[in-house]
Amino acid sequence: MPYFTQLGTIPRKRHVAFRQPDGTLYSEEIIGEDGFSGDTSLLYHRYPPSALTSIEAVKPPDEGLHPNEPLSPIHLKPRDLSLKGDAVLDRVILLANDDVRIGYAVATEDSSLYKNATGDELAYVESGSGALESTFGRIDITEGDYVIVPTSTIHRWTVKGDEPLRLFLVEARGHIDPPKRYLSRRGQFIEGTPYCELDIRRPDELIEGTGADIPVYVRTRTGMTRNVHQHHPFDVVGWHGGMYPWSFNINDFEPITGSLHQPPPMHQILEAPGFVVCNFVPRLLDYHPEAVPIPPFHSNVDSDEVLFYAKGQANTRQGTGVGTGSITVHPAGFIHGPQPGNVERALGATRNDEYQVMIDTFRPLSLTAALAKCADQDYPYTWVKREEALTAGAANA
Repeated sequence: MPYFTQLGTIPRKRHVAFRQPDGTLYSEEIIGEDGFSGDTSLLYHRYPPSALTSIEAVKPPDEGLHPNEPLSPIHLKPRDLSLKGDAVLDRVILLANDDVRIGYAVATEDSSLYKNATGDELAYVESGSGALESTFGRIDITEGDYVIVPTSTIHRWTVKGDEPLRLFLVEARGHIDPPKRYLSRRGQFIEGTPYCELDIRRPDELIEGTGADIPVYVRTRTGMTRNVHQHHPFDVVGWHGGMYPWSFNINDFEPITGSLHQPPPMHQILEAPGFVVCNFVPRLLDYHPEAVPIPPFHSNVDSDEVLFYAKGQANTRQGTGVGTGSITVHPAGFIHGPQPGNVERALGATRNDEYQVMIDTFRPLSLTAALAKCADQDYPYTWVKREEALTAGAANA
């Protein structure tokens, strides 16, 4: 994050002797990016955070990654998958390359403790509520929240109530940040950006874990490791710095509109090595008297485009089966745009009602075996089928 914060009890200076009430020293941990030349935070633990009683490899499931060949657009219905349980161990990965892994989880119970040692993670809360709990404290979460978890942050997802917590998940191979163009040279959000510090939520309550021999799952580049900590990792009495989990809600994004079509960079929210994140929210549509208020056919020649339809009407995809909870993938090399009939239907519209999250990757995405279990086999041909349906309808009128 681009600005400093603190929580709990901390010393007056960093890297000084900071003692517990019984006179023993707190264990100071520095967690930092870019070889400690980037964002860092200092955490003060009751116990040494490296005290492990067991280390063991966890064999990950074979995800069956394979290229998108023959090259094809894809429509996924992840709600058709029989998912439940733990947002960490029971998530399913659908798409991946060397920069990013994209998946889905339906959490019906509090998750295992976990940290991703390969990069930051982003979760979008499709529905449900709960909290992200970490060594930095608690952030309450609800529908529409984006939650960014920094690399190697020990955390867990908790579920509130009887409704499952549905998460659209993005695992990076680096750090996820606001776009550089949104920030001043000192790190403040500049005027005109679609969200700012006032929209961002940070941990606001420290958590004290209990018990001994606590397992923590660690994702590495080659698999998963299970570390057993002698003491609960949630033993932090205070922390300060600029690296911590943070969240903001899609409803706090202020859309930038124009008299004619605005390109995706106007809708960007985050960037990371190898991909960017955008979102589309309810907004005024293009207001030029001759505007076509819907995206044209386009070839995003450097990106695979992944779109998660979180809520509302998918105006460009009406009549195709794409709806709430769907994911579409339009790979580089495939010209895509509105299915027949949707351009005419959109003419004259003044507002839209959509909540969509888009991931544009800069390298091709591979597909997992799980993807086939929720893929709509008819989607690649909907442009032809919609045209045929419209023609037949006109002939019968």
